[in-house]
Amino acid sequence: MTATTKMRAALAAFAASTVLTAMPVMAQDVTPQTVVDHYADVAHAKYEDSLITAKALDSAIDAFLAEPSEETLAAAKEAWIIARVPYQQTEVYRFGNPAVDDWEGKVNAWPLDEGLIDYVDASYGMESDVNGLYTANVIANPEIQINGETVDASEITPELLANTLHEAGEIEANVATGYHAIEFLLWGQDLNGTDAGAGERPYTDYSLEDCTNGNCDRRAAYLSAASELLIADLEDMVAAWEEGGEAYSYVTENPATGLSAILTGMGSLSYGELAGERMKLGLLLHDPEEEHDCFSDNTHASHLNDAIGIFQAYTGDYTRVDGTEITGPSVSDLVVANDPALDKEIRVKLIDTVEAMEAMAARAEEVEAYDQMIGEGNTEGNAVVQAAIDGLIAQTPSIERAIASLELGQIELEGSDSLDNPDAVFQ
Repeated sequence: MTATTKMRAALAAFAASTVLTAMPVMAQDVTPQTVVDHYADVAHAKYEDSLITAKALDSAIDAFLAEPSEETLAAAKEAWIIARVPYQQTEVYRFGNPAVDDWEGKVNAWPLDEGLIDYVDASYGMESDVNGLYTANVIANPEIQINGETVDASEITPELLANTLHEAGEIEANVATGYHAIEFLLWGQDLNGTDAGAGERPYTDYSLEDCTNGNCDRRAAYLSAASELLIADLEDMVAAWEEGGEAYSYVTENPATGLSAILTGMGSLSYGELAGERMKLGLLLHDPEEEHDCFSDNTHASHLNDAIGIFQAYTGDYTRVDGTEITGPSVSDLVVANDPALDKEIRVKLIDTVEAMEAMAARAEEVEAYDQMIGEGNTEGNAVVQAAIDGLIAQTPSIERAIASLELGQIELEGSDSLDNPDAVFQ
């Protein structure tokens, strides 16, 4: 049983118990203040879990670099997949909290022009009209040009990645740090299009004795630096969600602001970001490059965990990586006090979306990967992805009704041309 299968089975049991048998929090314990306090505590726990699994990934990377082999590379890949689970469940904290929004691009920015980092296949192309660093290949080149200036890249360090390379030239596609840079370094490019298979980087790309594709020492230095930086960035966010931290204070000092942040994150992730930019765009274009975890073919799990995170933000429930269950006052408790029918509607829709995502994840494990599902002419695969998109779209108006029920005023949720103006996608 794979890690994703285990997670999905655990979710199914958890979701059923939450929706059908969970005891409501006593009304006297539920206030806007207790809800935002608990929300912040859960956020802190999730980022702690993200840090714990990132450290496990770092250990697996160290073991791989010490003794490169097919086995140690496979272990590092599995650690990366496991690390994605708690992190993707934190994405619901975006869009409504400036502390998270200002930080998130360091760890989860995508898509990336991977030619900035390492060698690429000829099919990638040699140049870009908008990115002069499209094939800079810092691993192969100890000096590169950025905005007409020579940059010393002879020593690959976390500081070089974070302060010089990431979004170099103010180009967002120059992603040099975070989960996806590490993903590319572990898997390499997925050159299969909509055929079966993920990236197939050989472990010998890191072997000092039997080096393939050159610069194995610098490639190892880059992977190690990126992993070290991911830990440091997650440590910053854990601190930001501690009592008195910037993210914690933003949602707890004024409960109305905190509740607005919760529902903005739920609605914007549901509609503009996940349904639109991450899913519908790729489906419209039938483009395998338009998937979130494009090197590893782990996109189905990332989308599923985003949906789980939205559900958890509403119910206030979370099961930590060590099995500890956290529950407390939630937005659901506030909504049910005002409008029990609306609370039921929201819960049903959130669960419907998670179940559609589970069906998509099951297909990814048993039939075909996500990039194959969105391929042109794949009627059945397209329909499975569209069902998950439909669930995300359907739950968004209910989230907007919760905003109105709680009298939080006008909140603008993220939109997407893929949903609101699809003709623009092809222009």
